[in-house]
Amino acid sequence: MSQFTIQDLRRIMREAAGEDASVDLDGEIHDTSFEDLRYDSLAVLEITVRVERELGIKLGDGETDKTQTPREFLAMVDARLTQAA
Repeated sequence: MSQFTIQDLRRIMREAAGEDASVDLDGEIHDTSFEDLRYDSLAVLEITVRVERELGIKLGDGETDKTQTPREFLAMVDARLTQAA
């Protein structure tokens, strides 16, 4: 996989932690905080583990703590994919 997209992230978010009925993950979520999307730190950790497994990369301990939005998470994953290439 050369790029990790918002569609990929949405799928993994749903698989890892479900979806709150009050949140539209199919809407514009790039700059919405994970907290506002109803994903707590444990859910983000589960998402991270699944991304690492699926893509065969290591995102780094504590790296995901710095990502507050899907846009920041995607940038972090894409940076790791570029380094791995």
